Amino acid sequence: MVTLRRPEKHNALSIELRLELGEAFGALSEDDGVGCIVLTGAGSSFCSGMDTSQFGGDLRNRERLVETSTLAFKAVGECHRPVVAAINGPALAGGFALALLCDLRVAAQSASFGYPELPRGIPPSYAAARAVLPATVAQELCLTGRIVRAAEAQRLGIVREVASGDVRTRALALAERVAGLPRAAILETKRRTLLERRHLWGFLFDEEERVFRRALLGEDSGGKAA
Repeated sequence: MVTLRRPEKHNALSIELRLELGEAFGALSEDDGVGCIVLTGAGSSFCSGMDTSQFGGDLRNRERLVETSTLAFKAVGECHRPVVAAINGPALAGGFALALLCDLRVAAQSASFGYPELPRGIPPSYAAARAVLPATVAQELCLTGRIVRAAEAQRLGIVREVASGDVRTRALALAERVAGLPRAAILETKRRTLLERRHLWGFLFDEEERVFRRALLGEDSGGKAA
């Protein structure tokens, strides 16, 4: 189990937390002793997205924002092991995208989902939404910034179930079931899911990364100063 631990900030992804998340998933992805990973948040929130208080600053700070964001989201999204999200509370903005990058999602009744950054002029991650959800659902959530509660999230296919008890206990049970199946078959299945995501939606993820880099560093898609 990997736990995002900034409960006082609703587990907002600071530079330091993104670095730790990327390093943890990078190591677990290659650990032969790991059959499945559970990702959750400390306290009453799953993740409120990026820590916007760290945005701006000098060039080195903006470079770290880009580097650690790329590291964390790719580490989760490209993890070789199955990942279950135990969504114990709000999963918003980048936290919603992070949950969508997991393979299976179980929500607490207090969970909520959406892209509230849209009214502030920040384009949400359509790539993460579209890789999981039907186009009509992904477009509606990305174009309205509407917040979805747990019961509706299950109906829309954002989560597979809403836990009646402790969501972490339920997610661990699901992860244990996955980990108890023949390891080679599970890893091959995960490889195919990654292959599908890259083949169908890789260009969208790449474009969003280029736009983020350009917005913070003023660079074109080739990485050269504009």
